[in-house]
Parts: sequence; C-alpha cells; structure tokens
Amino acid sequence: MANHLHKGDLPASLSFGASVAVDSETMGLNTHRDRLCVVQLSGGDGHAHIVQLAQGYDAPNLKRLLADPKVLKIFHFARFDIAAFQHWLGVETTPVYCTKVASRLARTFTDRHGLKDLARDLLGLDLSKQQQSSDWGADTLSKEQLDYAAADVLYLHALKEKLDVMLAREGRAHLAQACFQFLPARAALDLAGWPEIDILAHA
Repeated sequence: MANHLHKGDLPASLSFGASVAVDSETMGLNTHRDRLCVVQLSGGDGHAHIVQLAQGYDAPNLKRLLADPKVLKIFHFARFDIAAFQHWLGVETTPVYCTKVASRLARTFTDRHGLKDLARDLLGLDLSKQQQSSDWGADTLSKEQLDYAAADVLYLHALKEKLDVMLAREGRAHLAQACFQFLPARAALDLAGWPEIDILAHA
C-alpha cells in the first residue's frame, strides 16, 4: 500500500476506472464554517491519493472526477462529504454509493454502522481513528494523518462488495440504490437549513 500526496489538485493524467473510493477531512463538522482541507481517493488497488487543498482552491481535475457520471464514487457517510463538496467546491457529486446507508439497510441486527465497525465485522481489520480530530488545515500533514486519511478509503471497495451481497440477499438492493440517488438532494437540504429535520415527516 502507498500514499500519494498531491498539493492543490489531482494530476490530470490520473484515472480511477469505473469506481473510486472518496472521503474528506475538514476543520470541523459545521460545513458552512469549517473549510474543506483534504480529499482522499482510492481506486481499490491498495493506493491512496491524498489531495491537500489550500485556502482559495479550485481543483478542476478533482471536481471533474466528482461530477463524472461514468465513475461511481464510494463513500462512508456520503451525506457529509457531498455537502462539503457542494459548499466548498461548487460541485454536485454523482453517482454515489454509501457504505453507511448500505450497512443500515443490510445489517439490521446491529446499530453499529461506523467505518471502524464495518472494517472489523466484515473485513477483520482494526482501523485506528486516533487522527480523526487532528488539525487538517496544517501546512504539512504528518505521516500519521496521511495514514489515517488513506485508511478511510483503502477498504471501501471491499466493504461495498460484502454489503452488496447482503443487500441482494435481503432483497434491499433497489431500496439502497434509491437512497444513494437521493443523497445529493439530502446534502443540499442540509446546506439550505434543514440538517436535523426529516423533510418527509408528517409533523
């Protein structure tokens, strides 16, 4: 496994094929306030590409990939990352797959659907979350930060494979796909002021 650090944008020549695992790191959890600092990607080949974004970034190659209708973007908790990309990069990410949503639909025997839980239960891996709250806006990222960022995308393809089998077994693959298609709209609702409200609720 190798981590490739890119300053400012992805190389224009970089290709990920039909699907790419994606995650992001921000200065906090308030999307309007806390800027997007890092975007990490993996083609499922054991390599992680980490884009470190400076303030005032544009990143046209990254934006092109996120919006490419021919490339499936695989996330864990896509709702947050999609909103960050909408707000800070001005791009709608599509099409998408979310391992957290898939787990909630397929693994109804548990209420533990975090990435660490999925990696342990489905892949037998113990992922460290130690760097989750570190300073992602720093000029220089530490090796520990880079390793943490990479781990968040390196295993998403394998998790998707496992979850797809479970979704098909339980007859919920079509329901999962409908949820994935709604995620950009759910992210837009978050940004527009309805983050904690179920817009479809009766009351």
